[in-house]
Amino acid sequence: MNVHLLPQTRQLRALHTVVRDRHAGLDSFVLHSRRIIRLLLEAGLDQLPFAEHDVTTPVGATYRGLRHSVDVCAVAVVRAGESMEAELRELLPGIRIGKILIQRDKKTKLPHLYYSHLPPGIADSHVLLLEPMLATGGSANAAIDVLLKAGVREENIILIDFIAAPEGLRAVSEAHPRIKVVVSSIEERLNENAFMVPGIGDFGDRYFGTTVTGAR
Repeated sequence: MNVHLLPQTRQLRALHTVVRDRHAGLDSFVLHSRRIIRLLLEAGLDQLPFAEHDVTTPVGATYRGLRHSVDVCAVAVVRAGESMEAELRELLPGIRIGKILIQRDKKTKLPHLYYSHLPPGIADSHVLLLEPMLATGGSANAAIDVLLKAGVREENIILIDFIAAPEGLRAVSEAHPRIKVVVSSIEERLNENAFMVPGIGDFGDRYFGTTVTGAR
């Protein structure tokens, strides 16, 4: 599978140590999560096509450079995916961002699509799909299917995950083998409740401050 794991540096591990701590305060969790999200988005943008572009430097020399050669937009899977929007706006201020709302049934663990609103012309764009938690892969695959039905080519989708379980990666790979995935950590496994281990708890609840510890 086209999985691009961030370099597992000591700095990245230090950031993960903070956000994985169940006692981390909201301010600390958000701050350190945003630093990881910035790394993920930069890595995701690196997966886009580039074209050669020369510029003249202040000393009159030519620098053989690059620039993005395609249109790019983003789609956030509500609600956790919205945590990545602010960092993305700082990197690409004019980027168009769509929304998809998918919720997983607590009993069946199956995803259900409630809402989608995509940027116009998305079929001709490369898409950053913002979905921080890739657990079973059901929600991600459902979101990818929405993009495919809108005309987006599978190879033009870059899935941005904060963390991912092996089970989720396999599920996405089997259903959509040409998808690119950018992730900061691959977890050990899923537990009996389909939570990732060692995990981070419910990322959306922890990021937006709607739970005490983020663990269930």
